[in-house]
Amino acid sequence: MRRKVVIFIFVIDCLTYSAHSYAQSAHTLTAAKAEASLARLMFYNAENLFDIQDDSLTNDEEFLPAGMRYWTYRKLEQKLTHLYKTIVAVGTWQPPAIVGLCEIENKYVLQRLVEDTPLQQLQYQIIHYDSPDKRGIDVALLYREPDFIPMAHEAIHIHFPHNRYKTTRDILYAKGILLQTDTVHLFINHWPSRWGGQQASAPARNHVADVLHKKVDSLFTANSQANIIIMGDFNDAPEDPSLQSHLGAKLSIEEKETALYNMMGTKDTASQGIVGTHKYQGQWHMFDQIIVSGALLQENRRLRIPGKRAQIFNADFLLQDDLTYMGKKPFRTYTGYQYQGGFSDHLPVFIDLTTLPFPLTHKGE
Repeated sequence: MRRKVVIFIFVIDCLTYSAHSYAQSAHTLTAAKAEASLARLMFYNAENLFDIQDDSLTNDEEFLPAGMRYWTYRKLEQKLTHLYKTIVAVGTWQPPAIVGLCEIENKYVLQRLVEDTPLQQLQYQIIHYDSPDKRGIDVALLYREPDFIPMAHEAIHIHFPHNRYKTTRDILYAKGILLQTDTVHLFINHWPSRWGGQQASAPARNHVADVLHKKVDSLFTANSQANIIIMGDFNDAPEDPSLQSHLGAKLSIEEKETALYNMMGTKDTASQGIVGTHKYQGQWHMFDQIIVSGALLQENRRLRIPGKRAQIFNADFLLQDDLTYMGKKPFRTYTGYQYQGGFSDHLPVFIDLTTLPFPLTHKGE
């Protein structure tokens, strides 16, 4: 009983903090549920969700109690609280069916999140693989049954042909039934950073995009109407070559089934002056994106994206005043090595998928 009271209090807290624009979104969601099943899918860069134990195989020393960031059990607990609060708030009145995450150290912190916070009441399941990333950070997927029933999943390893010592995060692939309606293919990404400069680091992101493109092409070859959803922190903008040329994610929606469309490529995603998901030296960047196949944009498909757009979740509690560059910026956990106690240096993004009450025209495999 006490845990139920706790989760109720935090849900009310989340909704109180949420921006006014989400009140209208909640009303729309409630109305839609009366005539259709709806699932919200979100992605969030959790910004260094580490445990407090030393992993001898990775470079996690700075996130230890005696490390440079003095990462303690209390700070981990606060981080988990912030993360579950964000997930619940993004869901508005209904918890997200699928949560893609990155900058997760291991399965232990994911288990702490879904078992030792009020998320326990929502019974999220975990899909996770350890990546060869030098810092030991991974991507992960949380899902709720029966909204999503997994059929298969795997880690797609990235091998750099010209540097066999270079490592990065795997791409997480999961195939399953969404809303008990149709098969969807999910890809969770965290592409190489811009460390060393955008141009110098671009070939690494281009290569990851090529790997993903081949996987997507194989799905389209098997079924031209495959339902594909790609989400992640790409460390590039929608118009950059890695996403537009190498992956082939289009910015304008033409609704061709065997094509990918970047839902963050339109200005409709911006609100309240927030025009990106990550802010660096006063400039917003749209690094966190959701990309879908054209099949999910067809009006005659039972499983589809209403409104054909994604959104940035920019609730007030995720932001703070930018005293240097004006406006707002994400309320992050650390600024440099100074602990801020915030949520993340990125904002979440999400899409809604709905199944309308008329027969399927095709089955996506």
